[in-house]
Amino acid sequence: MITARPKEAEPAPRVQSVDRAMRILFAVAQSKDGLKAAEVVASTGLPRQACYHLLHTLVATGILTRSGPGKYVLGLRVGMLIEGFKRQLAPPEHLAPVVRKIAEETGETAYASGWWDGEIVTLVTARGTSSVQAIEVSHGTYFDAHARASGKLLLAYSSEQVRTDYLSSHRLSPRTRKTITTLPKLYEEFERITAQGYATDLEEFSTGLCCLAVGLGGGTQPFALTMSAPTDRFEQMFPTYLSIMKRIAGELT
Repeated sequence: MITARPKEAEPAPRVQSVDRAMRILFAVAQSKDGLKAAEVVASTGLPRQACYHLLHTLVATGILTRSGPGKYVLGLRVGMLIEGFKRQLAPPEHLAPVVRKIAEETGETAYASGWWDGEIVTLVTARGTSSVQAIEVSHGTYFDAHARASGKLLLAYSSEQVRTDYLSSHRLSPRTRKTITTLPKLYEEFERITAQGYATDLEEFSTGLCCLAVGLGGGTQPFALTMSAPTDRFEQMFPTYLSIMKRIAGELT
């Protein structure tokens, strides 16, 4: 697998124990149903003894807890962090009704994404009315931007510095066999996006699911409006979806 070029070496975190604790939290959070101690060690690459001490400390503080099968999972106190994150990442007031309008007119799951502290995050979501729906994207959750319509659009319209910084610290992991995993092809995709004014994800993030994204904010595109649909319906309805998305984005702009 080909990945983005690494960044220049950055200074090590000043408090190593905090950095290690965060690595453990991220590893547990990204797992499906928690991790056993040995799996945490393997996932983080931390020394076994230090990892065990930190796991016990995180459990004692309520940030992690032990589940039935002996796995470490996120604790109840993480909920305070989640709620605080949602409050502080409140989307611009004009985005929520626009996302709901897209969901109503297309019948599909819709959401808005944007830049926040150097990362691409989901700001607001809305479910559509169709009987078969794409899974609703969680507020604030975002990864593998290179495989998503909204991520590719935001990267395509970002400055070269922002794009380089982002791609140098995020792996181009293959989500499906259709995922773009090389920088040259990804940059070709960026050129195509800026030329046509929208971005698509044609089963690049998840098999059986396609997405369409359009931008807001003129040439800078600080926000992306996106709708997701099952592949068959997306292919059949694409011209209609694109027309609706462009009209709604144009009205807001």
